[in-house]
Amino acid sequence: MAAPPSTELVFVRHGQPEWVRDGLNVDNPPLTELGHLQALRLAERLVGEHFDEILVSPLTRADQTAQPLLERLGREPTVAPWLEEIRNPVWHGTPVERAEEAFRAERARPAHHRWEGLDGGEPVRDFVERVHRDMQLFLAERGIAPAREDLPVWRIAEPGSKILLIAHAGTNAVAFGHLLGLQPVPWEWERFVLGHASVSRVESLATGDGHTFSLTKLGDVEHLDAAERTR
Repeated sequence: MAAPPSTELVFVRHGQPEWVRDGLNVDNPPLTELGHLQALRLAERLVGEHFDEILVSPLTRADQTAQPLLERLGREPTVAPWLEEIRNPVWHGTPVERAEEAFRAERARPAHHRWEGLDGGEPVRDFVERVHRDMQLFLAERGIAPAREDLPVWRIAEPGSKILLIAHAGTNAVAFGHLLGLQPVPWEWERFVLGHASVSRVESLATGDGHTFSLTKLGDVEHLDAAERTR
């Protein structure tokens, strides 16, 4: 007996970005030389798969990661603003030590204070709520909606679609939690550790009163050589 069709969401994290140039912070950075190589390896990995939709974050590092695959497929992406990573403070052109110190101070805070995020940036709580809200709208437009309030059970009008989302460690991690029904925490990046150009897969599983989502692959980087793997 054939298994019922499932809906699959394939999440990719962008390649290695050039966060620092000549000792100065770079906002909305492009990919490094290695990041471009990672993007090529990713394209080679995914080119044989069919995707009903390809969504890409509006940030440069995600767009550049998507380009080799899109060129091979002869397709245009859908730019999805809700896939944007958490918005950091504006540090462009400042010494790298400024960002490093800010991240050290943020990690040293008591757990409940980490919802506040970096001074001058998007609060983590706002970021999580943004991704949850906009992802729910995105899913609803495709006939996928919560079926219950007490458990992560979903109604899927037409199972069987496969959607590729090329985004970021933070947005991908928050999306996993939303689909799996996990309680959010202000360190989602550290709960789901995703390397650059990694591939993660979430698939629907039919249950008695709808569907649940299963994380079937997390942070797969088998398409990269050992020397090409970065976080």
